[in-house]
Amino acid sequence: MRLVADPVSGEVDITASAKELSGLAAAVAEGTGSIGSTSPPDSDALAGIDVRRAAGPGVRIELDTSRQVLVISGDPGARAILAANLQDMATAEEGGHLHIDYFPEHPYLVEGSVPIVVNSPHGGMPTR
Repeated sequence: MRLVADPVSGEVDITASAKELSGLAAAVAEGTGSIGSTSPPDSDALAGIDVRRAAGPGVRIELDTSRQVLVISGDPGARAILAANLQDMATAEEGGHLHIDYFPEHPYLVEGSVPIVVNSPHGGMPTR
């Protein structure tokens, strides 16, 4: 899994295999787990993702800058929605990407969450 934080926008770009995305989806659904990054160490690469349970409502995605780790925490219902979105991306048969950005009345993200882009394991844009 490759994790890169954009220093200007703050957005985190996630590129992973289908197996890695499924593993992330399972960790998010469970509410626990750590996933390491395969990104070469540099100033924009992150070391991994930590998933934690938290009281709700909603999911918070934040950057722990001291450890260079993306932290995903939240209540079971909100984590289940995010996990389903991640799993859908892992199993999609076409390319593309998924933007996960907070906006008012977002169905599961809380205000202040770091925006992420999850890239399809098949790369590129959808062909259909």
